[in-house]
Amino acid sequence: MKESATAPPPLPPAPGAEQYVALDFADSLLTLPAGQSLDLLATPAAAGAWLTAHGLAPEGAGLREVCASRLRDLREHVRALIGARIEGRPAPADALAAVNTALTLAPAARLLTWDPEHGLQREAAHPVTQIVEHALAALAADTADLLTAPDAERLTACGSAPCTRFLLRHGRRHWCSTRCGDRARAARFYARRTGATT
Repeated sequence: MKESATAPPPLPPAPGAEQYVALDFADSLLTLPAGQSLDLLATPAAAGAWLTAHGLAPEGAGLREVCASRLRDLREHVRALIGARIEGRPAPADALAAVNTALTLAPAARLLTWDPEHGLQREAAHPVTQIVEHALAALAADTADLLTAPDAERLTACGSAPCTRFLLRHGRRHWCSTRCGDRARAARFYARRTGATT
């Protein structure tokens, strides 16, 4: 696939992404019409912006390519697990291992800290050197929550080719956005018309 030369207008989050950051993470690699792709984690700067926008890293964290690469690797495993769940296949062993490894990268407990202005408070320790580990652990934990929650029954892939996003189905809706829904309806209309004339 070709990399998109100019970024298209951003799509709204797919249904369910507001509940599960793991769903938005899986959808950070998009296939657009005409064979274009858009990877929201393609560069360290893009990956840092994505993490910051989702509250997983501070502004200007200064990620390196190795950090962005680790995020992209985990994303592929998360996509594999979601895809397997949707298709009713066994979870791929390498994807399970990758998510479980990511789950153990950072402590989940929020530590008790003292701040002269605010007194005692609980917060996660986020040394700069561990930003990616914390993000990976948080994304893996949310993936595990998504795949084991009752909501997992509503997981589906967008029904509008060539879109590759996942979503939580609401009623009969199988599209991640209005744009994809319009494209699917137009394709069905075209198929009916051309089928009627042949």
